[in-house]
Amino acid sequence: MGKFLITPHFRLHEWVAEEKGYFKAERLDYEFRAAFKGQDLAKAHATANKIGAFQNIEAGRDSNVSCACHWTVNVAASKGHAKMYADAYSVSPSAVFVPPESPIKNPEDLRGVPISVGHQSGSHYSTIQALEQYMPLSDIKLSFADGILFSRMEKLFDRKVPAAAVFSGPYYFLEQMGFRKVIDSTFMMAAMLNNDPNPEDVKKYYRALRKAQRDIDVRPELYTHYYKKEFPARFIPMMDTRRWGPGERIVFEPYTKEVFDESFNWIRDRGIFEGNDMGAGKYEEACISLT
Repeated sequence: MGKFLITPHFRLHEWVAEEKGYFKAERLDYEFRAAFKGQDLAKAHATANKIGAFQNIEAGRDSNVSCACHWTVNVAASKGHAKMYADAYSVSPSAVFVPPESPIKNPEDLRGVPISVGHQSGSHYSTIQALEQYMPLSDIKLSFADGILFSRMEKLFDRKVPAAAVFSGPYYFLEQMGFRKVIDSTFMMAAMLNNDPNPEDVKKYYRALRKAQRDIDVRPELYTHYYKKEFPARFIPMMDTRRWGPGERIVFEPYTKEVFDESFNWIRDRGIFEGNDMGAGKYEEACISLT
């Protein structure tokens, strides 16, 4: 069996575990790849429309453990694209932002306003979940034409879109630059096991991340500089990560059958997948626990 492939994904944990030598301490035979460094935003803009987390999962991922919003991982695992890791989940800060000069002040003001989100990605589901408190689904207008996380952050920054949903580093960046958070849409993320990794390697990986989570909890300001490792070059000179928060937090508790079923039904009831082509939706087939 080859090396365990680790790819950071918009969070601090893998960077911290690598810095502190936690993967090595677990005797994990691994390769560390910074896959998102220096993203080509021009290419992202050109290929953005309806390319989101689910489509990326369908295309296949090299890393042995990868993450996405729990809704998408739920469906992807139900369709046999990967196994959903059930022994932990994480929670990421997320929100809908508008420019500081925008007349939009309250969630009700977003009625009928195009909100840039990633198609079948965390921003898609979480924006609906947040705004349903204020308006019917028919009044929530989402735009899928503005691309991946950094792509839609850039378009909002350049005032090319009226509102955008972002999470993690882009959330803190827009906050730093004075953009207004209209509504919080913090959401749960889940992990997928790809390419049949050795279960013992997965355990070692998560033991290392648990140590990293402790370090981040104790002294987050020591590690927020790692956000610069994944941002497009244009924005790095503007970033003051000393002001930023710790971002995604891993929760070492089970992703239960009850949560799986509730989330699957929530997606189905809102018709987010065309023809409700969502797979079997059976927890026992889609999820794996190593405890």
